[in-house]
Amino acid sequence: MGWASSDDTPRGPPRKPGDESPMTILIRLAADAVALVHLLFVLFVVFGGLLVGRWPRLAWLHLPAVAWGGWIEFAGWMCPLTPLENHLRQAVGQAGYAEGFIDYYLWPLLYPAGLTREWQWALGAGVLVVNGAVYGVLLVRRARSPERRA
Repeated sequence: MGWASSDDTPRGPPRKPGDESPMTILIRLAADAVALVHLLFVLFVVFGGLLVGRWPRLAWLHLPAVAWGGWIEFAGWMCPLTPLENHLRQAVGQAGYAEGFIDYYLWPLLYPAGLTREWQWALGAGVLVVNGAVYGVLLVRRARSPERRA
């Protein structure tokens, strides 16, 4: 069937390019979609506060996302989207990855070395500081706006 065994080793014969069933293509697309959603979520956690300036009600989504992203970093956990993507990739004979999403996709773009616990804490703190500053600016602007005084 091509599904990964319990030791995460792909089973079945290796697939040749162009030798993919429609289901294999759909599963690969699903894995890519999970990776894209994951990337968009990370970007939303880091930069979503800037969107709140334009759409204030977005704070109701952004603040829990920041809390989740910070908690994942501070606790040293792996986001559930990472194993989901790995499972989908391994189901079609592709290699997954052992480290987390940030380690695998984002960290190599930013830094050549691997993600340590200290850097994970720094990332979590960075998310909180950046978003705290953005929300601080937004609150000061709101307090100074003429509509609030009337």
